[in-house]
Amino acid sequence: MRILHIASEKTWRGGEQQIAYLIEELQQQQVYNYVACRSGSAFEAYCKQHGIPHISLSFAKPLLPLSALRLKQYIKTNGVQLVHMHSSLAHTLGVLAHLAGARAGLILSRRVEFSIGTNPFSTFKYNYSGVKRILCVADNVRRAMVASIADGSKCVTVHSGIDLNIFSRYNRQNASFLRITYNIEEGYTLIGNVSALDKHKDYFTFLDTVYLLKQNGLKAKYFAIGSGSLEQEIKAYASKRGLQDDVIFTGFLNNVSEVLPELDLFLTTTLKEGLMNSVLNAFACRTPVVATSAGGIPEMVIDGVTGMLAPIKSPEVLAHKCLQVLQNPRLREQLIENASLKVLEFTKQQTAIKTLAVYKDVLSS
Repeated sequence: MRILHIASEKTWRGGEQQIAYLIEELQQQQVYNYVACRSGSAFEAYCKQHGIPHISLSFAKPLLPLSALRLKQYIKTNGVQLVHMHSSLAHTLGVLAHLAGARAGLILSRRVEFSIGTNPFSTFKYNYSGVKRILCVADNVRRAMVASIADGSKCVTVHSGIDLNIFSRYNRQNASFLRITYNIEEGYTLIGNVSALDKHKDYFTFLDTVYLLKQNGLKAKYFAIGSGSLEQEIKAYASKRGLQDDVIFTGFLNNVSEVLPELDLFLTTTLKEGLMNSVLNAFACRTPVVATSAGGIPEMVIDGVTGMLAPIKSPEVLAHKCLQVLQNPRLREQLIENASLKVLEFTKQQTAIKTLAVYKDVLSS
């Protein structure tokens, strides 16, 4: 089986890591993988480092027709059977190459729950007959896609997966990065979130929850781990709430496997999500989770079983759930044990197995 993956982005984020995991696992199943990536991108460097056959293209919109012609020839030369498009821009390039005569079926990954665009080309490409399956990262994403396109039967759920091996080195007993780096004394509870500081992650509700926990007398330090466009606005809101000494903005950290086990609680107040792999990472690190019931999170966090859920923009409920976990050791241990089992359904191996089954189904039909 010969599969070409289109990786359109310049930087390396969660979507690129998922493509890398998928290629790695598919190689174990004797699948030949090829990549079409952006010139000068992080994924191009990844392909070079790991010896993955690839073609580097321009993804500038005026040059997409030319890139589509180059991609068509690459598909033909290498006998590619399926083209897996991993983003909206990759989708556009894949459809253009198919229209130009590329003889390979199209598979689309959809990782966000946002509505599809309303312009005519968006409507066309999401309903394009050459797209044989749309792999949705969560059931909520699948439901949104089914409601948005003419043939909803194309849409199937294939959850993202994580690599459990990277979380095996650190545990609650030997993780000390946060306390050492930020000079935190013993006796403080550590609560944190790992996500971009942008609109949809709703750090304002996170800070409102922190305020209520502080009012309840909880002695804690809180970590906003990430960066983003709203960073200065969120920091200003923390100061307005009198939380400047309680909340630590770390910026982006690349040692999440060391940081998460040190947290007493993972708290996310996001408004919209596809799946949110940070929750799975917390599961793998045996860190209990309190989260909003946004997007695909309830597919991982079962309230009172694998974690605690609250409605979006509900700081009072979130604070109550946090205190329940922190003040009830038996509940905490039950959540951790159940989450440790739940995360086994969301590994990179499971993602690859389910994706490969879709590939085989499309090729057989």
